[in-house]
Amino acid sequence: MSHSESESHSIQQHLPAIIIMISGAFIAVLNQTLFTTVLPEMMADFHLTSSVAQWVTTIFMLVNGIMIPVTAYLSQRFTLKSLFFTALTLFICGSLLGLLAPQYIFILVGRAIQAMGAGILMPLTQTFLFLVFPTEKRGMAMGLYGLVIGFAPAIGPTAAGWFVNLFNWRYLFLIILIISVIVLIFGLFKMTNATELSQPTLDILSVILSTFGFGGLLFGFSSAGPYGWHHPLSYVSIIIALIILIGFVLRQLKLDTPMLEMRVFQYRSFTVPIALVVLMFLIFIGTMTMLPIYMQSIRGMSPLQSGLILLPGGLVMGLLAPINGRLYDKIGGRILAIAGMTFIFIGTLLISFLNAHTPIWYLILSFVILTLGNSGIMVPMTTEAMNALPKPLIPHGAAMNNTLRQISAAIGTGLLVTLMSQIAMAHGGNPMMRNIFGLQWTYRIVAVVVIVGIIVATRVSKNKLKH
Repeated sequence: MSHSESESHSIQQHLPAIIIMISGAFIAVLNQTLFTTVLPEMMADFHLTSSVAQWVTTIFMLVNGIMIPVTAYLSQRFTLKSLFFTALTLFICGSLLGLLAPQYIFILVGRAIQAMGAGILMPLTQTFLFLVFPTEKRGMAMGLYGLVIGFAPAIGPTAAGWFVNLFNWRYLFLIILIISVIVLIFGLFKMTNATELSQPTLDILSVILSTFGFGGLLFGFSSAGPYGWHHPLSYVSIIIALIILIGFVLRQLKLDTPMLEMRVFQYRSFTVPIALVVLMFLIFIGTMTMLPIYMQSIRGMSPLQSGLILLPGGLVMGLLAPINGRLYDKIGGRILAIAGMTFIFIGTLLISFLNAHTPIWYLILSFVILTLGNSGIMVPMTTEAMNALPKPLIPHGAAMNNTLRQISAAIGTGLLVTLMSQIAMAHGGNPMMRNIFGLQWTYRIVAVVVIVGIIVATRVSKNKLKH
């Protein structure tokens, strides 16, 4: 059997497991965005303030971000099959608790348990795909992955808004529960292993430093949105978290078998693409927060209307993922990176001209162009970064990639909302005009930052990496 035939046979052998793993990742991403539009209903049922209700999404992000760095160790210590079943079981338990929760605190506990499962599933799926597929087909593999996880945040808020109009918000937990059980049952019969196990020692101090460092950083940045940067919850949390993370990094560099290998950044072909992914994700998640604020607070639209306006952009990003994955396999990353950042620049510039009377088509077009750029960065640059690493470092690269994405999402939300608020307060006029002015200048500043991203994109390797 030739080398190419052997690789094709390996992919066919793992095909059911690939479908199951990507389905699990879909659940994880869908679960992250599903509850953003149902907060008013929860507030009414449990008599909550908006800041308390927001913890439904915040707790998921925090626990997810805390779990991800540990997955590099877990994937070397336990079989992929056992980790997958653990993650799905956590989803089922968390969903059941949320469905039956008599009080709001049980909702939060259920969301935290779900997030533990998501924190395992996301990097585990990426690791599995990069180990199963040969280097020259990894773009295609990540394209399929991007197709699925691109659809999840696109349809999540819209589907939830429509669903809650017909049923109680608790049934969202039931949907996740049913899907998780179905995927788990298929996994019992079709799941395979692809990771090479070792017996790494878990450094307890690293776990503690990682938990408080990454958790504190995510909490600090996510608090900046509702409370502002001047609030102790924001700046004190961030300062303490950064000090702890410095200790965490030094600890990892000292250990023979680190929990999270920092030496992945020694590979320039890993660091440059990951920097672009972080910038893209920061702008994308920040925009997913900013545009609904503009549409609902300034334009008076409903959550369902704003979700439908954002839907085409999300669908475009998902549909283009496999196309850009195949393009990466053919032409490498540099052209896609430059094109992607250029589209992001055009999209942010268009958003910077929104006003109180902007046509709906212009709003849709602006977001679609932004997501065109995202699709040129997310799959190709993730593939480029992971291809730069030798196989033993792939679990660490996947964990690092997902950790930095979580942090950039928190920074994007807090930074863009705060920047808009600060610029708005410095401008005179009525509240609506102040907010529009704040939005416009926020995105003009973002557009300038994206120019730096275009320059960085020229440093991406011109040819496909063959590690």
